[in-house]
Order: sequence, then C-alpha cells, then structure tokens
Amino acid sequence: MTITRISVTEPPGPRMSRAVVNGNLVYLAGLTAQDTSQDITGQTRQVLAAIDRFLGEAGSDKSKLLQAQIWLTDMKNYTAMNAVWNDWVDPKNPPARACIRSEFARPDFLIEIMVTATR
Repeated sequence: MTITRISVTEPPGPRMSRAVVNGNLVYLAGLTAQDTSQDITGQTRQVLAAIDRFLGEAGSDKSKLLQAQIWLTDMKNYTAMNAVWNDWVDPKNPPARACIRSEFARPDFLIEIMVTATR
C-alpha cells in the first residue's frame, strides 16, 4: 500500500506530517489554532476548519470520522468547546471521542484535536 503524507513540516518546529493516508485510512496530527489570541470558541472553530481542510486534501470529510481525541488546557472550557463541536460534527456519523485535560508546550494553545477517518 502506498502511504501519502500531506503538509510535511520542517525544523525548527517538529518534523511531522499534518495528515497521513494509508489505504482508506486518514490520520491527522494533533491540530491547534493559528490565532491563539482567540478564546476557546474561536480556537475550536479554527481547529475544526483545519480538520475539514486536511480531510478534504486526503479525500475524506467529517462524515467519515472514526475517532477524535480532544485535549483542553482547562476543563472549564469544555462546555463552550463542546457547543462548537456539536454544531460542526455530522450528527448522523459522530466518531468515537475522548476529551482530556492536558498541559501544552505553548501556554497560548487552549485546545488540540487529533482525528482518524476513512475515505
């Protein structure tokens, strides 16, 4: 099977692929907001838009999500994040999901989401 790597990053940041396609599976890296001056609602919207973009590049979309892992720096942000998530996710095809609190390498990140989908 051919492995396709999408948006490979270079140092000085971490060397990684933002998305990897292997067969009919699409693995997205943990994605964070570009504009970290925004609150949890804004950062969540940015991350979900990036997920849409990378899934599209890989030939998939949010209706084909299998799993989502969500990390928050503060569980006080859970309700606001979840409201954005519920508006975004395909209601007929929600993925298996986990949400935990975590400390990030950069304190201005409020959320990180990593998903796996099929094509």
